[in-house]
Amino acid sequence: MTELTQEEKQILLNAIRDVQDFPKEGIVFKDITTLLNDKKAFNLLMSHLEKRYKEYNLDYVAGIDSRGFIFGAALADRLNIGFVPVRKKGKLPSTTVCEKYELEYGFDEVEIHLDAFHGKTNARVLLIDDLLATGGTANASAKLIKNVKADLVEACFLLNLTFLNGKQRVEQHTPVYTILDV
Repeated sequence: MTELTQEEKQILLNAIRDVQDFPKEGIVFKDITTLLNDKKAFNLLMSHLEKRYKEYNLDYVAGIDSRGFIFGAALADRLNIGFVPVRKKGKLPSTTVCEKYELEYGFDEVEIHLDAFHGKTNARVLLIDDLLATGGTANASAKLIKNVKADLVEACFLLNLTFLNGKQRVEQHTPVYTILDV
């Protein structure tokens, strides 16, 4: 299995901008838009993911709303497989299944189409997003994939905020691969 070198990880870290006090005071927001518009860093990331997952015999990549759509769709294209969006509640037009999860200030829900994997039992799925914080959204997304009888092979995140322990929460449902632990 391929791993990034420290130099490659530093290229990715250097391409991610920290925005102080966003969306509220005391928060340091990890802005990946600067990585997306850095062709060297984005290609490095996507080439790494393609190498890692090309032997997994995946059927689909599922991306979490919304930045997971960017990485997930690009990776699905590189692997020549389907892409499935995991959306916030009320954003998908057909029959869906939802999963509620707790936030520090309330609850939210994510959903996927009931037929997201074309009714294929045990479809091999990779779940992807940009950031793993507390793990609430990722955990709910993992449950959704399993609820529609797909085989969640792994969850992948560009950034893992280690001090929030979200990785341990998601690992209860699937193996987790994080590229950058910060």
